[in-house]
Amino acid sequence: MRHLTRAALGVTGALLLCLPAMAQTKWNLPAAYPQDNFHTENLTQFAKDVAEASGGKLQITVHANASLFKAPEIKRAVQTGQAQAGEVLISLYENEDPIYGLDVVPFLATSFDQSKKLWDVQKPAVEKKFASQNLMLLFAVPWPPQGIFAKKDINTVEDLKGVKWRSYNPGTARIAELVGAQPVTVQAAELPQALATGVVNTFMTSGATGYDAKVWESLSHFYDTQAWIPKNLTFINKAAFDALDKPTQDAVLKAAQAAQERGWKTAQEKTNWYTDQMAAKGMKIQPPSPELKAGLQKVGEQLTQDWLKKAGPDGQAVIDAYKKAGS
Repeated sequence: MRHLTRAALGVTGALLLCLPAMAQTKWNLPAAYPQDNFHTENLTQFAKDVAEASGGKLQITVHANASLFKAPEIKRAVQTGQAQAGEVLISLYENEDPIYGLDVVPFLATSFDQSKKLWDVQKPAVEKKFASQNLMLLFAVPWPPQGIFAKKDINTVEDLKGVKWRSYNPGTARIAELVGAQPVTVQAAELPQALATGVVNTFMTSGATGYDAKVWESLSHFYDTQAWIPKNLTFINKAAFDALDKPTQDAVLKAAQAAQERGWKTAQEKTNWYTDQMAAKGMKIQPPSPELKAGLQKVGEQLTQDWLKKAGPDGQAVIDAYKKAGS
């Protein structure tokens, strides 16, 4: 009997040890940027907050630098359940729906305040589209404003003719077309190699991506055009979210709200830090000349018209709401 009791206790103890593991849910969150990029650091903190608030019931693993899926593949992976969550530069999918490319229309929103107002009017349309794709939006975080990186002086848009222009979404490819540059599609994770091998020598991106790619090793100029402020969106598979119990769902939503607030604050704080770092490495940081700015404004007007043509009445309604919010 004593042996049987010990055996029974042993089995019970083993079962109790297994319970926490059985109750734990594990999610994968693929991301496209390096581990020390502020977006990825924000995601890592989000994952920690969720684990803590859920009492360890939900564990999210962040896979940085496109190590699990390449940037353009992340959204589809989450839609199909290959990953439970993901973070992407939403303008990558502008060809899928124009609403995804609104924040990269040049000179539409060039300050963080304007970008936040634009997001407020863009968000309901994005959520509606996501809902039709088995996705649920968690939070949005901006990049610093976009500028031009180059290997030579760029005084007018004519100086961009023939350069090997890195494009990373439909909008940047269209800019290349309008200024006569040669567009080459290169995602952030591949940029350092593309620069080192001369695949690209000019592009428009944020100081953050420039810093991550160590552009000073290949390029010499940064023109602070503040053309637009793109955003990364973090989202989840709706079925995966619905499978969580209510307290865990609340933990995810609370951590997401904190991540959004933290992300916007960090983006603003780090904008000048990135340009200071690049200047310290010997890069020439300067505002665009009046001629360059005027030329880019014309490009922006053309791209706004292009966007409205694709987006139709729904897109016009979003633009009208944004202009009303800014008045």
